[in-house]
Formats: sequence, structure tokens, C-alpha cells
Amino acid sequence: MAYPITLHPVYSCPAEACFDIQLPAGWSLVWHQIETLTALRDPDVDVVFNTAMTGDGKSLAAQLSVLQGDCTAIALYPTNELARDQESQTQRYIDLFEPQNEPRVVRLSGATLETYAENEELRKSAAISTHSGQAELLLTNPDIFHYLHRGAYLIPGDSPDKLWGRIDKDFDLFIFDEFHVFAAPQISSVINTMLLIRSTNRRKKFLFLSATPDEALMQRLRQAGFRCRVINPIEQGKYQFPVTPEQQEQLVAANWRRVAGSIQLNFVPIESSAKASETWLKQNVDLILEQFQTHPSSKGAIILNSIAAIKRLLPFFQAALQPHGLVVGENTGLSGQQTRAASLAADLVLGTSTIDVGVDFKINFLIFESADAGNFIQRLGRLGRHEGYDQAGEFVQFDGFVAYALVPNFFVERLFAGDTPPLTPDGVYDRPFLHSTIWEKYRSINSFQGYYRRWGAFQSLSLGRKLSHKTIQQQYAGSLAAFKQQAEQVFDCKFNELNSRVRDWEREWQQLSGQTKGNPIYEDAQSFRGSSPLQCGLYDLSEPNVADRFKTYDLSGILSNLEIESWTEAAFMRTLNETAQQIGQPIPKGRFAHCLAFFKLLGYREERLDWKFTYGSGLSSVAAAWRVQVLKGIEIWQPNNRWAVEINRRLCKQALVCYVVPHPVSEVRFKLRLPMHFQIYPISDPSSYHDPVAPYSIAFEQSAMLLDTLAYQLRRRQGGEAIFL
Repeated sequence: MAYPITLHPVYSCPAEACFDIQLPAGWSLVWHQIETLTALRDPDVDVVFNTAMTGDGKSLAAQLSVLQGDCTAIALYPTNELARDQESQTQRYIDLFEPQNEPRVVRLSGATLETYAENEELRKSAAISTHSGQAELLLTNPDIFHYLHRGAYLIPGDSPDKLWGRIDKDFDLFIFDEFHVFAAPQISSVINTMLLIRSTNRRKKFLFLSATPDEALMQRLRQAGFRCRVINPIEQGKYQFPVTPEQQEQLVAANWRRVAGSIQLNFVPIESSAKASETWLKQNVDLILEQFQTHPSSKGAIILNSIAAIKRLLPFFQAALQPHGLVVGENTGLSGQQTRAASLAADLVLGTSTIDVGVDFKINFLIFESADAGNFIQRLGRLGRHEGYDQAGEFVQFDGFVAYALVPNFFVERLFAGDTPPLTPDGVYDRPFLHSTIWEKYRSINSFQGYYRRWGAFQSLSLGRKLSHKTIQQQYAGSLAAFKQQAEQVFDCKFNELNSRVRDWEREWQQLSGQTKGNPIYEDAQSFRGSSPLQCGLYDLSEPNVADRFKTYDLSGILSNLEIESWTEAAFMRTLNETAQQIGQPIPKGRFAHCLAFFKLLGYREERLDWKFTYGSGLSSVAAAWRVQVLKGIEIWQPNNRWAVEINRRLCKQALVCYVVPHPVSEVRFKLRLPMHFQIYPISDPSSYHDPVAPYSIAFEQSAMLLDTLAYQLRRRQGGEAIFL
């Protein structure tokens, strides 16, 4: 049984005036776009937050300054797919606006950087300099932005500011798109980089685009003295939600622009089991087919949480729909670039979070599952944004928008049951009311606010040490003092105390490893997304494009969902090089440099297989420490895995930064409200090896540090004293 409601369409308020702005003939701007441009031109504003709704032209608002010839900009996108999509969109804007300075647009990803450097026989630092020096608008990802400010692309003897010293001066505006997808470590990185830029340069402009801005970020930026302005169309009454066709016509006549069409949203309650969504989709394939037969112009998407689920469902839907002339595509983190590109033309695309934050699919039919309130709103926002699509040179118009939300039973009860439920079947609501209801009634996940004070400042310490490097120490003496003062204020810390902790970790590492160099905990604290010590190389035999067969995937996902065959690194790299020679183009291989193991991907399991980590020594003392530490000798236990011995031979040699808590994974996830894909796993020691449920949980690298900020809650619950270090 489904619980249907209807969502009003959304219209955005036109700008009252567009002074000193050159627009294409027949074009007009909406309120938030002109307000964003005005704020960026205001000398008393450093940081702008644009919180316009999904689909309301935030990207154009961000690029107006470049299109008007006002400035140069670096735009940072969380996925390479989104950056690629924005590259083509930006070029269309340039063709329409015809700016006099003819801004050059350059896109830079890790793969394109490596390929360019190899083709031109350049170091990566030189490749970055070349690309950035040839662009008025540089489209890249925040990972590259983070690491070029940390000296990752330099060689011994280079001054730390070799790259960022020029790049930060050359570009006037720094744009962060889809910023809500980042967690505390990435937000800490951005704050630290902004502090570095401001301390070493004249004031620059920063623009954040997100329908759900991060309050902690705003607060900390204001603490550091950044002058912020928020452009919030909802708070300013700049959206209308017309009820009748007549009201819509009146808004159109007054130049209001439609942002989203009316949507029939069906809440479908399902069991909270691993394959509940898969089962429902298979049972309701006729409903999906009926949508395409009744509405022949339809384009649809199915968004699930699991890549393995998508891979299992893909052949099922292809067999069911292709006889009716319908093309089914896929778009996941394991899909090759060619496969993802082909999915744009599919009638029905099956995907995961790559659709959430990625290419702007033009669809009018959506089925999705979600893990929490933010995830629900993000995925629903994929629908209703486009009135149709182009096909063979003609515009095909949609005749309505329909969504099915596959949600847990408890959530449906919270929405529709009780004496005064917030929603009623067949009710009609506007977007802000639905969004606030979802936030109130659905799962809210932990935002790890404690991370900033406990771990964020170690990035500051690292940057401060680089500013005091002998090659630039004199040049940046004043900058270092300003940076240190601001970082200590924002992260509520003292560099002296941080230095002491870093020295303690260094001594512990030397005792464990016998090495005189290295500090794994400190190194991970400086990283953007973590170092992925359990990442493996995959050769995907099912991938039609041979260049896309070389992939990476986490060991946990491999053990749970994949049919594999163990492979040697030498064989993997030999095949990669042979393939590159065959196609006449280099295949980026830097991502495989630190892989734990290499496998051939043979297929996807129908049922998820259980497994756990094991530790040969007792875990009670490790867990009792309640802190991040480095362990060696961790292995996996999975009886039906014929490759377990080979995996363990490599795994047990790894020194892993981790956090162990004396509670089962399910309990930790529930009590700490951990995100769906938070990397925490079961682990046993000799005393609990045969327990049906592992009594300990372990998180690695960056996840260990995030867990560290919350573990006091578990300690308090079991009667211990809550201690903050």
C-alpha cells in the first residue's frame, strides 16, 4: 500500500533590476542570482552562501561574475561527473553570453592530471601550473584543491608555496558546489585553506552553493573574522507555490520562473531488511512498465543505497523492459565512464549516490530509497526540474512527475498515523513544509561537531609548519602569526598542545614499527578523505569498455557482495599497460599505488556474505584505551572465502590507524546515529572468536577519528566517566 501526496510546483521570483549586467537576448535573472552577484561585488563581503532550491540556477549565479568579466574563479565539485557536466554547461553559457574577454574553461581531475602529466612528460606540479595558468575558470575537485595547498604535488627542495602561492593570487573567487555532501573533515580542510588564503593574500571571495548550508561552517568563519552574507530565497519569500493553473499563469506572466513541477509523491512502506527494496522493485516491475506505456515520453531513475543491489537488478530490468523498446542504463561508483555517459540517454537509469550528486538527469519518474532526512530530500530533488528533454532535434515534453519513496515502516507511521499526523493521504503540500516534516520525522544523522576541536586543528598545525619552512619563513612571518591566531580561535586549540600530541604519536609509532620516520595518525589527520588502507584494485570483466575495467573498491564491499578471483599486482599492472598500448592512451594508475590487494571481479552475489575482522591478541585493553591508535596483525574471518588466506597474508602486515570500542556494530550505529556508509566493522579477539555477534567494533583512519569524537557517549552509557582529551 502506498500513501500518495501531491507537491505544489515551485516558482522563483524574478530580479527587480539587472544593472550593469550583460544578458543574452530574452534572458532574465531571478532574485537570488542578482543578489549573489551583488554580494560578490560588495567589498564588505568575504563569503556568500546561496541556499536556493535545487534546480533554481545556483550554478549560473556562481558563474555570473566570470561571464561578466569581473573575475577569475576556481569552482570545486564533489564528483568528477558533476565537474564534467558543469564544463559543458559553462561552455553553453559562454556561447550565449559572449563575454568580451572570452574566458577559458579548464577542467582538472586526478585522472586528467595524471594523463596530461604522462603525455607531456611533466611533473604533476607543472601540469597543475599549466592548467591553472590557462584558465579564467578552473573546474576541479576539492581533493586537488586540498592537496595542492598541503604540498602533495611537490618534490623535496620545492618551497611549500610553489603552487598555491601563484594560484591563490591568480584567482579571485573560490566556488564550493554541493557543499552539504561534505563531512566534518572536509569542512575543516576548507576552513583551514580559507584561513591560509586570507593570511597570505589580499582578501578573496568565497561562494558556497547548498540548499542546506552548514551552520557550523558559518559560525566558525564568522569567528575567524570572515564577513558572511546568506542569500536565502525561502526566508525572503522569493518562492511561490501556486495551487491552481490560473495562479501559475499569473506568475509566468509576471516573469516568475518555474523551478520544479507538481509531483505526485507516493510513500511506500517496506521492511528494514537488506533486500526489501530489491524485492519490491521486482514485484512491481509491471507498475514501472505501465508508467512508460501510459506516458510514452517518460524518462525514469531508480536510486538505491547499494551498488551491489543495482548490479543485481540491472539484468532483471533489461530483460523485462528491453522487449518493449526501452533502454535500461546504470550509473554507480563502479560503472565505467563510457557506461555512465550512455546512461544519460537511457529510458530508465539505475544508480546510487552518483545520481544524487552528479549529472543532472532529465526525468519525470523516480523511485528511490534513502537513509536519512537529508538523503531523502536530496534524492527527491532530482525530480521535477526539467519540463522535458531533447530527442533527435525535437523537444519532448513531460506530462507529469511521479515519485515512489521506499521508506521504513516506522517513518510512514510517523508521517500518516496518530491523532494529528503531519501528512494525510492525498493531501497537497508545498516543498518547505514537506522538507521540514522530513527533517523532523525521519532519521537525523550525527554531524560530528566535536571533530573540529579535537582533530580539525591538526590540519592547521601542518599548514603552520609549512609557512615556517626555511624557504619562505621570512616572507610569510606575518602570515604565520595571523594564521596561527585565527586557527587557534576557530578550532579552540593551542599549537603547543597539538605539537605535544604529535610527538607522542611519533614515539608510539617508532616503538611499534621500529622505524625512525613516519606518524600515521598525524598523517591521516591531515588528509581530505582518509588514506583508504583497505582499498583494492579490481579488474572488472563485465565492463564493455576495456579502458574502464580497472577500478578500485573497498575490501569490505568486496567481501560482502562480490565474486572475485585473487590476482597479483604484477598481472594487474601488466594488463593495464597492455590495454593502454592497445587503445593508444595512458590509463591513470596512481590510484592503484597503495592498494591492499588485486582481484578479478567475476560477478555480484545474490546474498550478502557475513564476515568480520579478527585480532590475534586480546582486544579488551585496546578498547579500554578509548583512543585512536595504530594496530598491526588485523585479519579477516570469512569461512567461505577461498582467498581469505591470501588476503590475510597482506592485511596482517598493515599498520592500521583505528579506534576499537567494546560494543557490537549495530549498537554503535544506533546509539551514535552514524551515517549509512560510515565505515565501522565487527571485530573479534580469541576470547570472542566464536561469538555469533562480534562484541567489538572497529573503525579505520578518518572514520576512527570521527568515532573518537563520539565514543564518550558509549563510555558514559556503560558507566564510565566521560573524558575529553
